[in-house]
Amino acid sequence: MNDKNVKDPAPSAVSRRQLVKYAGVGATLVAASPLAGAAPAAADDGADRTQGGGSRRRVWRAGDHHVHSEYSGSFDTSTNPPKFQKGGDAVYPIVTNAIMAKNFGLTWAMCTDHGGPTHSKVNLEQAYPDLLRSRILVPEVLQFWGMEFDAPALDHHTLMIPHHADEAQQLFELESRFAKNDPFPADPGRNTEAKMIEFLKAAKDMRQKPLVIAHHAARSATGLGVYGQDTPREFRNGNNTAPEIYVGFEGAPGHQAGPLNGGARGGYGSYPTHGGFDQMTARVGGLWDSLLGEGRRWWITATSDSHVHWTRGGSDFWPGEYSKTYVLARQDYADIMDGLRNGRIWVGTGDLITSLDLTADSQGRSAAMGETLSVSRRKRSDVDIEIRFRPLAGKNANGDRPEVQRVDLIVGRVTGPNSDLDSDTNPTTKVVARFGPRDWRKQGNEYVIKYTLRNVESDVYARVRGTSTDEAEPLADGLESPWDDLWFYSNPVFVQVR
Repeated sequence: MNDKNVKDPAPSAVSRRQLVKYAGVGATLVAASPLAGAAPAAADDGADRTQGGGSRRRVWRAGDHHVHSEYSGSFDTSTNPPKFQKGGDAVYPIVTNAIMAKNFGLTWAMCTDHGGPTHSKVNLEQAYPDLLRSRILVPEVLQFWGMEFDAPALDHHTLMIPHHADEAQQLFELESRFAKNDPFPADPGRNTEAKMIEFLKAAKDMRQKPLVIAHHAARSATGLGVYGQDTPREFRNGNNTAPEIYVGFEGAPGHQAGPLNGGARGGYGSYPTHGGFDQMTARVGGLWDSLLGEGRRWWITATSDSHVHWTRGGSDFWPGEYSKTYVLARQDYADIMDGLRNGRIWVGTGDLITSLDLTADSQGRSAAMGETLSVSRRKRSDVDIEIRFRPLAGKNANGDRPEVQRVDLIVGRVTGPNSDLDSDTNPTTKVVARFGPRDWRKQGNEYVIKYTLRNVESDVYARVRGTSTDEAEPLADGLESPWDDLWFYSNPVFVQVR
């Protein structure tokens, strides 16, 4: 079903007065926020503002697929069935999150609330009607339906449902059948890797195919490469089962405002993030590169994981205030999901830049992020890499004018499936070039970097990162302000030698 023809069911018995009252919660928060009006100048970022015909063009559109609302609540299990209480963990109405997402330049977002005993019914009967109201009140932000899935044997994951007439029933089916915390009384049989594989197989067989993305993947790690709930083996097994469903993990987790209240960035209390990014992503030649080196289409994203704003004692920024996931897409649900599924994604923090393009060219052919460039073995296989980025014109949400100090080009070999499912390194992956301001030239509102990979004789991938710092490699995070430590990362472009 083409999503542009789908109309959301009308919220039952909702009058104009009720809608205005409902919207007022979010509007009051925006007005009261010390950051109100501090959103970056979104009009210069290359993204269409959904006006006129431009919403049908593929441009970079900023979003956030991991946000919590008041439906991340608590359960009184002294009764049967358990009694749900809103606001036990996160506190903001769904519409408030949408209003703040719009305020900080997002065009798509998703509330991903925690599960719990019988939470599938809470989602279906309480949260979903509120989402429908929020879609009416904030139409500028495409608001996906889904949840923070209690993945069997793993930490939390995004479960994003395609936009269609039966989206609420689809989530109810998956959550009630497979979420490890949904049964009451608890069922230990739900919390096994076999159940996770069963879930992925069921999702893969659905006509409307969801997306699954791991959250804060190394938050439970106790050291570098000493993983906790999420392991390389589980990622490989899941991706092997459903490669078009299970497509990646958060490169930059949420809770980035933790240091502003004396906590750890991302809530990573045992082993820290590096430059705000999970060790699985930040370490060159680490787990992400190990997966890419197998040729896996495994992507990274960046989210807020917003529960409670740091100015109210939490550890969070609003959706889009600090972290953004950019997807090359039209302004419609299906194309945004297609971009997430196929790696047309780059991520950034602190609005260090507002657009990023990475292309590989050879023998008259070209490929961009998420795509594959094929070159011939019989011809000279030089591959020209072009990096284009646009700095922020104006101030970010902290009132700063961040500047890019360096851009790194990272290249690794693609050698095929690894027999060691626990492998978390790719020794072929290197920073092949570092670029400073003297190395890029201005072209309109963008800066352009060009580099040639000479005599490419085997399959490779290339990816890019950049920073506002002078750190050669992102350092382990302490209590420094996240606003002083900004990074962006592209997803890879692949080169296949035939």
